[in-house]
Amino acid sequence: MGYILRRLGFYLAAFWVSITLNFMLPRLMPGDPVTRMVARLQGSIRPDQIEALRRSFGLDDAPLWEQYFRYLGQILSGDFGFSISRFPTPVTQVIATQIGWTILLGLTSLIIAVLIGNLLGILAAWRRGSALDSVLPPVLVFIGSFPYFWLAMGLLYLFGVTLGWFPLRHAFSVGSTPEFSLAFIGDVAYHLFLPATSIVLVSIGGWMLGMRNTMISTNAEDYITMAEAKGLRPNRIMLAYAARNAMLPSVTAFGMSLGFIVGGALLTEVVFAYPGVGYQLLSAVQNLDYPLMQGLFLTITTAVLVANFLVDIVYVRLDPRVRVS
Repeated sequence: MGYILRRLGFYLAAFWVSITLNFMLPRLMPGDPVTRMVARLQGSIRPDQIEALRRSFGLDDAPLWEQYFRYLGQILSGDFGFSISRFPTPVTQVIATQIGWTILLGLTSLIIAVLIGNLLGILAAWRRGSALDSVLPPVLVFIGSFPYFWLAMGLLYLFGVTLGWFPLRHAFSVGSTPEFSLAFIGDVAYHLFLPATSIVLVSIGGWMLGMRNTMISTNAEDYITMAEAKGLRPNRIMLAYAARNAMLPSVTAFGMSLGFIVGGALLTEVVFAYPGVGYQLLSAVQNLDYPLMQGLFLTITTAVLVANFLVDIVYVRLDPRVRVS
């Protein structure tokens, strides 16, 4: 319990630092969002409206410490302010409409890559020197050396433009109504296939090599030799003894990857015009939408911190050495 409390304190401190940096972001940039909004409206706005906008964005003439505590109160109450590019739509509403698609794309790709990569790594290490161990790792490393967006564009051109097997953009067909039905779920999966495949192909090699290298070290441990001496079945030794202990680094990596699924597929979303958080972040940067950027950055940071804290809890369960310490 002491270990969990220490980790919780660390993540709360990291969360406070991220909030503070988020608060400073628009104040360190030249100008302010309200000035840009007034310029965009070509001055067709009254001075009292300008002052009201400054207060809504927390950029009035109040002392910095007062603005900071006001900002803390807004964040803790879930109020991220209003989007500049979509004013007067709240930032939380903008994020809420996009984050589901990002989670779907990122989580689907991550789970597939982790399962296939770890399984291939386990088999390659257990059959060290076989064709699986000699041929597959270099091939997957070669594929993984390509950037996400490059492979995404290649898949899009080949299977979308040239062959016409898959759609070119968006998360579902134009004219479709989002609903819980087999037809709509199939349409979403159809649009999801290419962007998810591009992410899986690039990341699967890293998961395989990480598991393979850890598994090779684990295979040399005394308890593996003892299990073999007892005459246990090879498959049981591989899965219950070697793979379970070799899985610990993958659990940590999986938790960190869980946090990054919120913003890790930005360029893939851009290539496929997939309506996720990454695509929205690019739009916010292009439009200098600081409140939306702040909300997205804080959402991504929170996702990473929560995922890592959950990994620490799982680690305590999987590794007895942590419980003892």
